[in-house]
Amino acid sequence: MFKTLSLAAVLSLGTATLAWSADEPRHGGTFNFTAPYGSAFSTLDTHSSPNIQEQFLTYAIHRSLYSWDSNANKPVLELADSVDVSDDGTTYTYHLKKNAVFHNGKPLTADDFIFTYERLATASNALSGASYLSIIKGVEEFGSGAATEISGLKKIDDNTLEVTLNAAGNPGFNLMEATTAIYPSDVPLEQQAINPVGLGAFKFKEHIPGSQIVVERFDDYYEEGRPYLDRVNIIVMAEGSARDVAFRNKEIDVSILGPVQYSAYQADPELKDNLLEVAETFTRNIGFSQTQVEAFKDKRVRQAINYAINSDLIIERLVKGKAVRATSWLPLGSPAFDSEAEPYPYDPEKAKELLKEAGYEDGFEFEVTATPNESWGVPIVEAILPMLAEVGVTVRPRPIESAALGSTIQSGNFQAYIWSNLTGPDPLTVMRCFWSQTPQSACNYTAYSNPEYDKIYEAARAERDPDKQLELLKQANNFIQEEAPIWFFNYNKAVMAHQPWVHGLVPNATELALQPYDDIWIDDTAPESRK
Repeated sequence: MFKTLSLAAVLSLGTATLAWSADEPRHGGTFNFTAPYGSAFSTLDTHSSPNIQEQFLTYAIHRSLYSWDSNANKPVLELADSVDVSDDGTTYTYHLKKNAVFHNGKPLTADDFIFTYERLATASNALSGASYLSIIKGVEEFGSGAATEISGLKKIDDNTLEVTLNAAGNPGFNLMEATTAIYPSDVPLEQQAINPVGLGAFKFKEHIPGSQIVVERFDDYYEEGRPYLDRVNIIVMAEGSARDVAFRNKEIDVSILGPVQYSAYQADPELKDNLLEVAETFTRNIGFSQTQVEAFKDKRVRQAINYAINSDLIIERLVKGKAVRATSWLPLGSPAFDSEAEPYPYDPEKAKELLKEAGYEDGFEFEVTATPNESWGVPIVEAILPMLAEVGVTVRPRPIESAALGSTIQSGNFQAYIWSNLTGPDPLTVMRCFWSQTPQSACNYTAYSNPEYDKIYEAARAERDPDKQLELLKQANNFIQEEAPIWFFNYNKAVMAHQPWVHGLVPNATELALQPYDDIWIDDTAPESRK
């Protein structure tokens, strides 16, 4: 494992929010937010869509049992004041918020959780949130019709819900998802796709298809003093050029930036100080097949490749700085990331030494399956060719269509691949990708197998104490960094430009565009149209 003094030396992420801490939040005003991932909203029923585009509405109107704390990088209770956990870690008894009410005035009760989870678990509904409920005992039987109720859900009283899991674990990572948002049991489900009713800080006002969704302050929201804003306009704006014009004209308050815009905004003295950056939970990497290439079975060879590539130069020249150098499999925002870890340094001489020790002094060759993606595809492979050639390794790109990459990797039909993999937010879930019991078709794409790693990971799976489990997962991640079954390239850096009058944004590593509307406020320097 490698060490460094401070993570701050890598990136000052999210610092824009810190300067506002001394300001007094102001109530009132309108926030013009952009939904950048599509030309429309496919549905207003958040259970029916896994897309980020629909989650912009969810964050305003709905709430789930847990929510993501972007500062602590972990799920926290949202709709319960406290929870009791059984000694074996399988039964969670939630003491629900007594002051939480839906937008129609109905108080939140345990019945609403059971109503919602039964809807999600019903297989015939084919709802995307169903997979997150698979951790709950009896969900599979209920979904298939073999049972009339979910055995792992029990109403103790209106304000107490008991949830029994199939195995010990932290349900927060699953039950914080937007697609598990709690619906009121007294509202017809078909209404949720037209006039959604939730528990959030804002209530639905109108939807103009292909244009925007408007939400307004909910005065009976359970968090005292929230929200600050009176209104949020969630504006559909998929084209980056359109967002750029609207932002510069001060028509919108935030904008997600692509690589070209990022470079331009950094160079603009009027814009460069209002950029919120975060390393998201995606790790770009080259995976080495340990079944197709004999050399990749040797750790020294895999380490040599990591030493031989000047990752920082590639990030600077090709990715235009819109990425954070990867240290390991888990990203910076993971609760199990080791803040003292440091990436492999660029050291071609060290790479040559390792190759010689491994018996490959004369080098070897392999091909990398890659899509045309400019940030993690053929252009990156072409950039590493001369670097690896310098240490005697010959690399050939094997171009493939983007739509075929996933199935090709899952089938094991590659010598190496370059990809961007989701590596959060739950470290236990993503670290299973190097567990020998995980199939290649699931996520152990490199067919990595190591008894020492299995021992650490299995101990983490069995650990009941959350803090001790995170420590074991940190050990597992450091072990994988040392083993180097992949080339650790970078973590995607998401960048949001914001107007100087906007406060309360957070560096959400799971998806920067998803922001806590109830904490956002605008100051007196905003245009009159926002006040």
